[in-house]
Amino acid sequence: MLKHIQNSAEFIKNKINSSATAIDSVAQIGVILGTGLGGLIKDLTVLCEIPYSEIPGFPVSTVESHQGKLLFAEYHGKKIIVMQGRFHYYEGYSMQQIAFPVRVMKQLGVQRLFVSNASGGVNPGFAIGDLMIIRDHINFFHSNPLIGKNDPELGPRFPDMSEPYDKQLISQALQIAAANKIKVQTGVYLGLSGPAFETPAEYKMVRILGADAVGMSTVPEIIAARHLGLSCFAISIITDLGIENKIVKITLEDVIKEAAIAEPKLSLIIKELIRCSD
Repeated sequence: MLKHIQNSAEFIKNKINSSATAIDSVAQIGVILGTGLGGLIKDLTVLCEIPYSEIPGFPVSTVESHQGKLLFAEYHGKKIIVMQGRFHYYEGYSMQQIAFPVRVMKQLGVQRLFVSNASGGVNPGFAIGDLMIIRDHINFFHSNPLIGKNDPELGPRFPDMSEPYDKQLISQALQIAAANKIKVQTGVYLGLSGPAFETPAEYKMVRILGADAVGMSTVPEIIAARHLGLSCFAISIITDLGIENKIVKITLEDVIKEAAIAEPKLSLIIKELIRCSD
């Protein structure tokens, strides 16, 4: 696995270094953009763009709302690797394949990972369009990207998960939101395999288990990132509600529409976190 990771990272480095910008390919920050959350890109200086299909070992996005490109960008002097589209368990990819890009990011120098997603709210205090900073998660995929032989060069056999999401980054994000008068929630995210949206009984189960929102991503990437020793921050846009008497028919188009409306607020928080990063 390590050889494949190194090969992909070397390909990306060469691609960046041979681009018109010819810059240092080391990035400090990684960003994974979820459904309908691509607006962040317009405020970054994109230095190199690589389709996933060109990168050795990379899966290819099959979800229509995901661009499927790896971007090397800059913002306020910080070098950033951006995944414009992610991979999901429901696409038929293994947990190892989902985690692969995060491991490649680490090889490229990334120390902090920012993740966004669209999710369904099950907390009765939530409304469509709310932002939820994830403070913890529940892995309900019934699998894990660390299953199998462990390579100690990637991380320990049994990584600690007592702080999956960096408390300092959460605190900074809350301060940024308050300073910009952005309403934010904090809560627990539960990851399910999908691709079907949840039934009313499943929404109820998610709430009983202690979660505030449910989605089909994020958890595998965060587990892999923490295994690698990366600091993590994740934020959800609540695009639909799984609350009794508020559940309505939902489509992907609905999710994309609601995500696009709230996306500028999410982008502002992530941009400020990047700007303030050491």
